[in-house]
Amino acid sequence: MDFLNVMIFISSISFLGYGIAYFKSTEMKNDFKRFGLEKAGALVAILEILGGLGLIVGLKFYPILLISAGGLALLMFLGVAIRIKSKDSVWISLPAFLFMVLNGFIFFMSIQM
Repeated sequence: MDFLNVMIFISSISFLGYGIAYFKSTEMKNDFKRFGLEKAGALVAILEILGGLGLIVGLKFYPILLISAGGLALLMFLGVAIRIKSKDSVWISLPAFLFMVLNGFIFFMSIQM
């Protein structure tokens, strides 16, 4: 397994976990309330799950990999922006930033395939 596939696997498992956790965790739901995005929480969780699944499927079908990685990078960019707007600390914002960079990397590496 090469480096890119490892990064895809890490990202996909993480987003599947985050997406599923939203439906089980009141803490994650409370974060969306704090951001003023209570109604968008379920949609974001579903997009995370679809993105995680898309990364896995994308290992065989590259257009799906591009869409999934690009979509997750965009989703995390918006997450970083919301955390900045909410004046969250760098430490709390770091996971969203790292996943934005990771999925941006996957996206740009996948373009070259």
